[in-house]
Amino acid sequence: MSETPAAGVALLVVDVQPTFLKAMPEGVACLRRCLLAASAAKLVGVPVIFTEQVPAKLGPTHPDLLLAAGEGRAVVGKTAFSAFGAPGLTEALGKGEVSQLLICGLEIPVCVYQTAMDALREGMGVTILSDAVTGRRADDGRACLEALRAAGAHVLPTETVFYALLGDATHPQFRAFTELVKQAA
Repeated sequence: MSETPAAGVALLVVDVQPTFLKAMPEGVACLRRCLLAASAAKLVGVPVIFTEQVPAKLGPTHPDLLLAAGEGRAVVGKTAFSAFGAPGLTEALGKGEVSQLLICGLEIPVCVYQTAMDALREGMGVTILSDAVTGRRADDGRACLEALRAAGAHVLPTETVFYALLGDATHPQFRAFTELVKQAA
């Protein structure tokens, strides 16, 4: 049993780059929920890792997300669709210290799906933050989330996951988290 519910957990924010956000019908809403996830992760001590798809061409992660995650964050560039093809991801995950991956970002049918499947193949627990992922076509996203559930991933809203990490209203960060939730509404 881990010391705290957040031990061994990391948040992976996949390719939330302004170029991609503009192409998503729900891009603004997804960014807002990713901001909640990154802020909550920082609050409860969960490491945050960002991937960037071909950043030299498509630009960096949305600056508000980097700010929300704070200084301890890691950013890895990639050309592969799966984050597990990113040089430096293994080091960012602490070479096996992370056993549970929370995933948010873009785009469900491509990078989010392939990343989650690779994490499951690596034996990691995977939770997709259902309100903090999106794609260009809603039907494709729903089909991929169903396939991920069938493969063993959890698909849950951001608040549900972070309230579970807090565990109790007496947690020292409970009030701060509820303020984040109110601001994100």
